Amino acid sequence: MNTTQPLAVATFAGGCFWCMQPAFDALDGVNLTTVGYSGGHLLNPTYKDVTSGASGHSESIQVEYNPNIVNYVTLLNTFWQQIDPTQKDGQFADIGSHYEAVIFYHTDEQHQSALESKKKLGLSGKFSKPIVTAIKPSAPFYAAEDYHQKYYQKQRMHYQLYKKGSGRADFIEKNWR
Repeated sequence: MNTTQPLAVATFAGGCFWCMQPAFDALDGVNLTTVGYSGGHLLNPTYKDVTSGASGHSESIQVEYNPNIVNYVTLLNTFWQQIDPTQKDGQFADIGSHYEAVIFYHTDEQHQSALESKKKLGLSGKFSKPIVTAIKPSAPFYAAEDYHQKYYQKQRMHYQLYKKGSGRADFIEKNWR
């Protein structure tokens, strides 16, 4: 009898997908992360399609994880700590609907966990503004072009400059560390 639980999938949009990947890659129990596009109407969108705003997609990360090692609540907490949950028009210096923060749930359990997590963060008093991060049903996910995958490893210096220059690094340091 095989008691090994299959891998599960979680999908999040948190602004620039380059900046989302390192935190999830660092978690024990995460098997694979893939940056890409979710939530839009165009089949097989490209980076150009998404960043134009015309495809309706969000830059996203899909996380394949082993729920016996890391649970969805831990993934949610990791997500919250990479974003500004009070920003509606994008994330940090990246403005536009394709940069808005979204939790894309795949199961009823993920949906409930996301709602509870958002409510808990809102009641925590950590932020003076309301938590506006959207919670939506999962949508088709399209992997981004290869040069975007693990960008933080491929282009370390550029990635660090971008994370700092966008305001993300300072926000995380001020609000989450």
